[in-house]
Order: sequence, then structure tokens, then C-alpha cells
Amino acid sequence: MDNSKGDLPEKTGGPRIVCLVLFSVAMAYLESAVVVYLRALHYPEGFGFPLVPIEPGRAVVEIGRELSTLAMLVAVACLAARTFYRRFAVFCITFGIWDIFYYFWLKVLLDWPQSLLTWDVLFLVPLPWIGPVLSPLLVSVSLIIGGWLILRRTGSGGRFAPNWREWAIDLGGALLILLSYTCDLEATLSFAMPRPYRWELLLVGLAAGYYALARSLLRTGKPGEGCG
Repeated sequence: MDNSKGDLPEKTGGPRIVCLVLFSVAMAYLESAVVVYLRALHYPEGFGFPLVPIEPGRAVVEIGRELSTLAMLVAVACLAARTFYRRFAVFCITFGIWDIFYYFWLKVLLDWPQSLLTWDVLFLVPLPWIGPVLSPLLVSVSLIIGGWLILRRTGSGGRFAPNWREWAIDLGGALLILLSYTCDLEATLSFAMPRPYRWELLLVGLAAGYYALARSLLRTGKPGEGCG
């Protein structure tokens, strides 16, 4: 799945990067515009916690919209690169840019959030994700950094091939981040005020991801080194 097995080094040129950034920024505007209408419908006095119930039919539509967003980001990544890890890197970068500019456009259109510690509903699958705006921004910046490092390594003819240990560390970190967003079921399912956000879960999860990435880059950076 990496570009070391008979595939020539793949370059990600300036025009392609510009197109990916433009797509991510424009898609972020589209997402934020939808949220403007949703908040006018469900939160006419302004968005805030506790959450208000949403009709099941509209919730299904919203879940479908979020899954469609991910599908579009995956499709663009598949079109922009040839190998698995470069596609993964492009997905991480476009996702990170999209998420950052999503909040940028909300600030422009709604003058929201009031601060980086303002709470938001981040995602709905498999349970509603909630957390301060700063938390997904930290994740997005980390995704952009990680994706850029992978593209740089693979684009210069180097190898990037995480082993099962590194994947396990990375997956464990991702699960901790997910837990930080979904552990407060009273706020999401019982429409209560959220409890203090579990920053320690987020920070440990991010640290695990950085550690797994650094370990893989250092290990596979040596010519002829295996990936076991």
C-alpha cells in the first residue's frame, strides 16, 4: 500500500495543493451556510446548551449530510493521490482545513462562537459529539501536520509504512478523543447542561497520535528497513 513497491515517487504539485485548499474552504462555507439555516430553524434565539430535541426525520437528514461530507472528502483524496497513505494524508489535510474554515465562516456569518471555549455539537455518529470549539481545532491542526509530514515523506521517495503497534497506538488515541466528545450522555441524550470537558482525554489522544506518527516516520526513514 505504500509507494516503495515499484511505484514512482508521487509529487503533489502547487496547483493540486491550491485546488485541494480551495475545495476545502468552499466546502466549509457550504457546511456553515447549512448550519446558519438549521440554527435559524431550531435556535431562533441563538444556539446554546442545553440542546433542543430534533424531529427524528430531520436528525436522519442531518446524519446523512454529515456522512455525505465525509464521502466527498474521501472521494477527493482518492482522486488527488494514487497510493493508500498519500490518499490518507490528503484526507487528513482537507478534513483539517475544512473544519477550521467551517468555524471561520460561522464567525463571519453569525459572529459565533463567542470564544474558543464555546461549546458546540461536532458530529452525530454514532452518538452526538460535543465539546469546546478549541478541541476540534486542535485535532484539525494535528491532522494537517500529520498529513503534510506523510506527503512530504512519500513525495520524496521515502517510505511510510506503520506497523501494527503504531496503528494500535494511533487507534487508541483516536478512541480517547472520541470518548472525550461522547462520554457526557446526559448533555447529549437527556438535554442537560454539559459537564466540564475531559481535556485530559483529548490531550493524551493527540499525544498518542503524534507518538505513533513520529515512531513510524523515524523507523521507516532508513533505507531497506522492513515494516514489521
